[in-house]
Amino acid sequence: MAEQRQAQATDQAAGRGGWLAAIRANLVLYGALAANVGIAVAKFIAASLTGSSSMLTEGVHSLVDSGNQILLLHGQKRAARAPDRLHPFGYGRELYFWAFVVAMLIFALGAGISIYEGYLHILEPEPLRDPAVNYIVLGIAFVLEGGSWTLAMREFNATRGNAGWWKAIRASKDPAGFMVLFEDSAALAGLVLAAIGVWASHHFAEPRLDGAASIAIGALLAAVALLLAREAKGLLIGESADAGLITTIRETLARRPQIRAVNHVRTIHTAPEAIFVAISADFADELTMGDGERLIEDIERELHDLLPQLASIYIRPERREDAIVA
Repeated sequence: MAEQRQAQATDQAAGRGGWLAAIRANLVLYGALAANVGIAVAKFIAASLTGSSSMLTEGVHSLVDSGNQILLLHGQKRAARAPDRLHPFGYGRELYFWAFVVAMLIFALGAGISIYEGYLHILEPEPLRDPAVNYIVLGIAFVLEGGSWTLAMREFNATRGNAGWWKAIRASKDPAGFMVLFEDSAALAGLVLAAIGVWASHHFAEPRLDGAASIAIGALLAAVALLLAREAKGLLIGESADAGLITTIRETLARRPQIRAVNHVRTIHTAPEAIFVAISADFADELTMGDGERLIEDIERELHDLLPQLASIYIRPERREDAIVA
């Protein structure tokens, strides 16, 4: 009985540890989700009290962002499933599908509703009431969004190394990190536009300017959505590993005296941290089939130890003159 209780306690501890590990691994997403839910509620309350179109669109923006974080968390959970008969290379690329869905939601809901609401406010302008509530909510939202943005930027900088900001985004194979960063950046810019719209509407006594701010926020979201969709599409279709990893594979094979030439090394990401590699190499003619099999096993073992992200390795012996060299 004591052993059984000990085993149950161990399982519970392991469960708590796994839960905490999952939160730590997705800290950026959970942080952004918590911030956006609170901000969305505050913005909708402020919009109802003041009649601000730009504040209403900002509420929709935060609500869409909250849904996006939930979808990305769902995608990560689905992508972590083990390989099976139908998907022998795993489900890692399902995360890229959900990243593309997120980009489409930003475009269709975030940008679409913002532009539509701004258009209606220009056609039928409603004078804004006391703007103080708007400024308070915008200030709080800026602090919360800024905290989420700082967390996302810190996590992104930890992975990009010495690469430039834009180059690191183009090279990244983990959409969750850079999508949250883009969303938070757009959210901060949207807050500035909303504040300008509220101020200008009162200062110039022209409520249509608040509608114009909503349209500007929608245009910003549309641009961000199209950029994210392009990045997600590339990952969904399949992107190769970085050039440094491919060079390491080539050099590892070239050091083997039994290999006369490396014809090609072709890679594709099956998940952010999982790569399939297909290698064509010209083996020495004097190798027997048994020697070739042992050589391939040794190479696979060495590559796995050197590059743990290589989830699957395929090596094909092929004469150089018969291979398509790339």
